[in-house]
Amino acid sequence: QVQLAESGGGSVQAGGSLRLSCAASGHTYSGYCVAWFRQAPGKEREGVAAIHIGNNGTYYTDSVKGRFTISRDNAKNTILLQMDNLTPEDSSMYYCASAYSTRYCTLVQRSFHYWGQGTQVTVSS
Repeated sequence: QVQLAESGGGSVQAGGSLRLSCAASGHTYSGYCVAWFRQAPGKEREGVAAIHIGNNGTYYTDSVKGRFTISRDNAKNTILLQMDNLTPEDSSMYYCASAYSTRYCTLVQRSFHYWGQGTQVTVSS
């Protein structure tokens, strides 16, 4: 049974930083993707970043390139999202999701079958 659990959300001033964590367990196959999505009230859910568990390939949406970094803590089987230089536009509920994949990842919502409960990020101006 695949389970995902997010942590690390909170409130921060513009220009500040936060680090989100996603603890993943129960994946049966050797190759899969773990991604971060976000959704603010009244807006579409948006793919933020993804990493392939197997070849370590990473993927980012344009609006966070250079500010966010996704990585894997191999010892803990945990996926991290380091968020720097935050702006109010980054305020959202952030979700961790996973999908089985042989080699590549996408940031398309319908590709992901397993989801966590989310963690709130609020950036004040």
